[in-house]
Amino acid sequence: MDEGAPIAYEVLEKGVPVYAKDGQEVGKVFYVLDAPEKDIFHGIVVEVPHEGRHVIEAEYIDSLHERGVDLNIGPEEVLAHATPHGGAGVYDEDPGQLKGWSHFVHLLGLRGDWKRER
Repeated sequence: MDEGAPIAYEVLEKGVPVYAKDGQEVGKVFYVLDAPEKDIFHGIVVEVPHEGRHVIEAEYIDSLHERGVDLNIGPEEVLAHATPHGGAGVYDEDPGQLKGWSHFVHLLGLRGDWKRER
């Protein structure tokens, strides 16, 4: 099968087939797990027909291609991987909020002026 040229995780698209080490298609890419601001690839979430979504960590991925993702584990091992259940919140300090009485109180409380991203 022609999976196309090798690609970086940043351009891996939803719906690309995912293949186990025996060449059997086990599902399709549902989501890429990454931290782009730090250039870290954690893995992918695979949508497996009739079985739901499973998280496949980067260590179990051999290669990424335009039209295929190759794993180094078998189909039964894919199903043994965890199902996703949301991520941790992301917070960022807003420089525009670094003033006034509330900023001073937050500094004294060692909290900072952190805002949760939505």
